[in-house]
Amino acid sequence: MKMIAAVLLIMVSAAASAQISKCVDKSGKVVGYGNECPDGSLSEQSGVKSAPSTSSAPAAASQQKSLAERDADFRKRQIEQQEAAAKAEKKTAETEQRRRACDDAQAYLKSLQAGQRISRTDAKTGERSFLADAEYPKEIANAERVASTNCKN
Repeated sequence: MKMIAAVLLIMVSAAASAQISKCVDKSGKVVGYGNECPDGSLSEQSGVKSAPSTSSAPAAASQQKSLAERDADFRKRQIEQQEAAAKAEKKTAETEQRRRACDDAQAYLKSLQAGQRISRTDAKTGERSFLADAEYPKEIANAERVASTNCKN
């Protein structure tokens, strides 16, 4: 049974690699392509085979190599995509942090310009003190500088 299957497989592969012919009528017009041409037409070899040859001893080795190369390329692309995603995520986080710093700086500047009472906590004693009226112009200038630095695009 195995012998019959092997013989059939060899015959099918030999038939599959047959040459395809170009069928030309008497006036020189191409009427079709195939293994057999209709009556009244001439058969010319087209140079096209219907299937690749089955002698694949060197082809199998190159196929294995190309699979290994493709696998390596795939892994390289995966790593590059992961790095690009991490870089994009980091850039997004930095942009968000800059936007929040800009919003905070602008809100503080508006509070100063509106004359609201601003309190600070002394780091050494922990006491809360308020900004004196004479300190507002200096603090406004400092807040404007911080806002312009944080709000650059």
